[in-house]
Amino acid sequence: MSDHQDNYQDHKALVLDYYRALEDATAETVGAVLAQYTSDDYQWFGVHPFHEQRGSEAVAEVFWKPFYRAWSDVQRRQDIFMAGTSEIDGAQWVTSMGHLMGLLDQPWLGIPATRRLALLRYADFNCIRNGRICRTGFFCDLIGVMQQAGVNPLPPQTGAAFVCPGPRTQDGLLYEQQDAGASAQTLALVNRMIGDLSELNLSGDDRCPPEYLARTWHKDMCWYGPAGIGATYTIPRYQAQHQYPFRQGLTGKTYNGHVCRFAEGNYAGFFGWPNLTNTASGGFLGLPGNDVQADMRVVDIYRRQGDKLAENWVLIDLPYWLQQQGLDILARMRALAGT
Repeated sequence: MSDHQDNYQDHKALVLDYYRALEDATAETVGAVLAQYTSDDYQWFGVHPFHEQRGSEAVAEVFWKPFYRAWSDVQRRQDIFMAGTSEIDGAQWVTSMGHLMGLLDQPWLGIPATRRLALLRYADFNCIRNGRICRTGFFCDLIGVMQQAGVNPLPPQTGAAFVCPGPRTQDGLLYEQQDAGASAQTLALVNRMIGDLSELNLSGDDRCPPEYLARTWHKDMCWYGPAGIGATYTIPRYQAQHQYPFRQGLTGKTYNGHVCRFAEGNYAGFFGWPNLTNTASGGFLGLPGNDVQADMRVVDIYRRQGDKLAENWVLIDLPYWLQQQGLDILARMRALAGT
């Protein structure tokens, strides 16, 4: 077992303590919680409209305080929890994915209060250095909360709209040390899949056959996309309901790389800032095409089963991608909701 692997358990314990403190926090105390667990040079990457923040005080003011003023009795419902060393730069990360569940008792970002249970789907990447969280990539699905509040600012989505489940195998909470060989196998498979996609981009083939994906994916794969796109099941339906619309509608795709990419056991994850740049020349999300190059910030979390990928949870900062094209989806939502 490597020194890095030894560190992972300490890092996991730190992040779990941080999460427990956040659950007990209020709008008045959350700033102190962040200051306790983060470094002096803390850097936070959040989806639109939160964006990049420096320092725990700024993060508390921009995201956590307004969140706790609107949401009450918040619980973190984790589906995946893992740690590893990023192959990008050797930094060590702890990743959590699942839902923040609470009562949406006050309007949030103009999303109407429902006074009912609501779920904020999230993926949280925390980089650990010297016993503190020094960087965070926090992605959440704002459009999903809008839909729960009865306001849908986009055309009907191609995939299913529902609460995304955790892993079919119910083993995504990696509290214990994982086998390093399994981690390496998972990361190698993810990188092989990324290589296949890069070949597609170079070839210009936007309607590859199912057999091409079957090189790295199980035929009954599950793909859980963000609200506005939705979830799909099996390779043929994934292609019809997401891959083909994505590949045919978006042109000029440029891969910009990842901030973090690692695996632990049968799970892997990455995020970019941004991952991709593309142009919706053919239209996407049911919207008309345009000639604007726009950056796309994306999270991918994977579960490997045997020698292929079985499940993929995806978050995309669609509000930011749309804003670059002139659509302020938060303003549209407020107009539709009358808030």
